[in-house]
Amino acid sequence: MPLTLTSPVFAEGETIPTKYARDGENLMPPLKWTGIPGGTQSFVLIVEDPDAPKGIFRHCAVYNIPADREGLPESIDTSRDNALSYAINDFGNAHYDGPEPPIGDDPHHYHFRLAALDVPRLAIPAKAGAQQIWHEARKHVIEEAELVGIYQR
Repeated sequence: MPLTLTSPVFAEGETIPTKYARDGENLMPPLKWTGIPGGTQSFVLIVEDPDAPKGIFRHCAVYNIPADREGLPESIDTSRDNALSYAINDFGNAHYDGPEPPIGDDPHHYHFRLAALDVPRLAIPAKAGAQQIWHEARKHVIEEAELVGIYQR
């Protein structure tokens, strides 16, 4: 069974609820995955908007997710129990920042990309950017899954 990424709050190609956008509550949506490939030692998750006016805009990167996880609960990035690592997103924050496309733009597509890695941890310097995390993760990918949601203001 292939690695699959889903959310209970939006399906592939559907609208991301406002609650998970920057002009809503700015909560990270809950995510679940199945079909974890053999040899997985950790995961990395990145959220990107390729429709941004200046090119790909990265809203979040979570790395060193333990291999025994099968998802992330809503707003995991603000949880007091959170021991996960976050890269600096393109807003300059080390947490999830939801959709915030320019008002009047066509709908933007938000790609939630999960990668199963063959290493237990990425050796990344503190304050690394989301793009740097994804670049390093690509060297260790066993399998990837993607969930795309849309948002428009």
